[in-house]
Amino acid sequence: MPRHPTPLQGRVAIVTGAASGIGLASARALAEAGAAVLVADLDEKGAHSAAEAIRRADGRAEGCFVDVADEPSVCAMIETAVERFGGLDVLHNNAAASGPDVVGRDGTIVDLEVEIWDRTLAVNLRGPMLGCKHAIPRMIDRGGGSIIQTSSASGLRGDLLRAAYGASKAGLDSLTRYVATQYGKQGIRCNAIAPGVIATPALEAHVPPEALEVYRRSTLGPRLGRPEDIAATVVFLASDDSEYITGQVLQVDGGMLVGHPTVGGLRPASD
Repeated sequence: MPRHPTPLQGRVAIVTGAASGIGLASARALAEAGAAVLVADLDEKGAHSAAEAIRRADGRAEGCFVDVADEPSVCAMIETAVERFGGLDVLHNNAAASGPDVVGRDGTIVDLEVEIWDRTLAVNLRGPMLGCKHAIPRMIDRGGGSIIQTSSASGLRGDLLRAAYGASKAGLDSLTRYVATQYGKQGIRCNAIAPGVIATPALEAHVPPEALEVYRRSTLGPRLGRPEDIAATVVFLASDDSEYITGQVLQVDGGMLVGHPTVGGLRPASD
């Protein structure tokens, strides 16, 4: 149980990739926990719409455009949070190159276009690095802060496709440990969340039903994950309830990576 119903009261958070999916759920949850939230996304209209919905629910939020692969854009995002809300305490580096124009061309190593490799790492790895680089000084000004990265189970295991995505997330896990190691004494905590299969609208729209069934059978629980499952972990890692946790990659995957690799294939379809 949290120590307080609004454990983030008085704190300022930024969530990137917050116009939809995990980012949107996290922005909402952070606001419900009392934080003022800068909702940042490449989809500027979506970011402003999400912020408006949070305000209608009595939360504090503003929308903001950001291209996380572009350093001036990331700098502007950080400064926007500081100017509008007075500081920065929490950064959720959630944005990722997840559109079909990138993920749909992210296949095996031999067939992988260098352009897709570079674009994926620019958003998924350089983007969080830039966020950390420019957020950390502002957090230190406030006595410390919490950085939360959205990693992936794909960064912990190999897969048949999405080589660039998996490599970028493995790099993000390493970046998490470096930030935690280099700035821990200055009050900065940095952790990553490695989701399993999360049933976002985008996933359900682009993944065939037979593949979703394989994922469901490989998950130890009775359902696939929801964006709110990740959002709850984000709030925990942002709060003082997790003040002795840093440098960790938390698997929030319904136990998908715990079982033997053959579980999904051998489990009866009726289960």
